[in-house]
Amino acid sequence: MRKLLQKLLTDLVIRLANKYSSRPDVARVQEALTALYNKIQLEPGKRGVILDLDKSSKVIIFSDQHKGSRNYSDDFALSEKNYLAALNYYNAENFMYCNLGDSEELWKNQLLTVLKVNKATFEAEKQFLKRSAFIKLFGNHDLYWDNDPLAWFQIKRVYGEKMPIYEGAIFRYKIKDTLLSIFLTHGHQGDLQSDGNWFSKWFVSNVWAPFQSYLRINPNTPAFNNQLKSAHNAIMYSWTAKQSNLALITGHTHQPVFNSLTHLERVFIQLEAAKKSGDKDTIQKLEGELLAGKVSGEKSPRIEHSKNTYFNSGCCCFSDGDITGIEISDGMIRLIKWKSTDNGSQRIVLEEANLEVLLDEINPVL
Repeated sequence: MRKLLQKLLTDLVIRLANKYSSRPDVARVQEALTALYNKIQLEPGKRGVILDLDKSSKVIIFSDQHKGSRNYSDDFALSEKNYLAALNYYNAENFMYCNLGDSEELWKNQLLTVLKVNKATFEAEKQFLKRSAFIKLFGNHDLYWDNDPLAWFQIKRVYGEKMPIYEGAIFRYKIKDTLLSIFLTHGHQGDLQSDGNWFSKWFVSNVWAPFQSYLRINPNTPAFNNQLKSAHNAIMYSWTAKQSNLALITGHTHQPVFNSLTHLERVFIQLEAAKKSGDKDTIQKLEGELLAGKVSGEKSPRIEHSKNTYFNSGCCCFSDGDITGIEISDGMIRLIKWKSTDNGSQRIVLEEANLEVLLDEINPVL
């Protein structure tokens, strides 16, 4: 019966959710990004932090764990193993960890339950805080950290000390005598579907969560709702393209983006080129990747681009247990994946580029 209901109802419920929830509005999103970026620059330490980094600095950026309560609506449960392996690796390598938000799924769950069943992950995050190398931002699903008067108490209880939870961060790099700024935030700002919309919160808590739990559905596949996700990513990109020597890294959509192209889009572009050149080995490899991601036959979502300055970390709750993130180290920026193998969790570099390509002089607006 469950499988029959999965087949009959899943698409319908998702379509209704998309139809009756608000969409990201270009003007609202861009106004919100500008306001936050300016506020962090004018009053660092209030809504966000500014850090001056260099090529020796090492940063890992993850978002959207959506840690739950270990029921069937817990999207994070399958990814916990890879997330812990990744954090242990990056802590041992002395990386700074920036969490872009939606780390805790508090639309569906009570905070105390999330804290109770995710002790291992909080302990792993705590290791970065001990080195003063942990930046935690809030998203729309863990907005509690920003608006609850007792949030500071819970943070101290979990991590052992007080820690500010920001809305954004700015990393500054001196490259070729030019200051490159990298702006980090969750990415829900100005999106009525997520930024304070009562219907979305009610729907997730009272309709989607019970439905998902019963049918055991995790919608976080590469092909899920790509049109809406890409529309939001395109809005974020269009804001970034207007800035000077600035890159933007967000989460929120669960869709990895590197140099203003979705990773899925880049795979299709590479596949098309391989077919034209008759490169059978590359064709087989890329088609295998598409099949493994269960997106064979899907059209690639398009994001028109002229600058390589928008990035999205993806998420840490994909339905196959994989997690994606953004690394910045050795003067390079990388889109990485951690996945389970027979030999444990494996780190895979999906895309990489030199930070220099983010500068206006190398990366002009077309």
